[in-house]
Amino acid sequence: MGVPGCSDCEDLSGLQYEFGAWMPNFPASMRNPPPQAKGTSSLGNYLDTIPEVNSTSNGLFALWVICCKPGDSRSLGTHPDEHFTEDEPKRLIKTFQGRLAQISQEIQERNKSLPIPYRYLDPLQIENSTSI
Repeated sequence: MGVPGCSDCEDLSGLQYEFGAWMPNFPASMRNPPPQAKGTSSLGNYLDTIPEVNSTSNGLFALWVICCKPGDSRSLGTHPDEHFTEDEPKRLIKTFQGRLAQISQEIQERNKSLPIPYRYLDPLQIENSTSI
């Protein structure tokens, strides 16, 4: 599922909004079953089948909520709290963060040559942990 959308929708769920915000792509519900044969539908049948405005609004709201990043999100490898005091874990974390920065830079460079940038696996776009 996916739709064209909000400026904050750059993680994997953003694609859902990009596809689903156009109601015919992703109706939240249907009031009648779809036609069983080609050429048997009319404008009246279509209008009787598509969901009511409130159902569509509820579906769009759900897509909007799941597509946008929370205000307190942290990208992968970001650890604002210092949990380790030993040198070895600190070194490993710095190495990991350096590798993530390198991967992110490679993705950003590759995206410059693409007609539509692919940002979904960029470490800057991936949350450090699950958010609820």
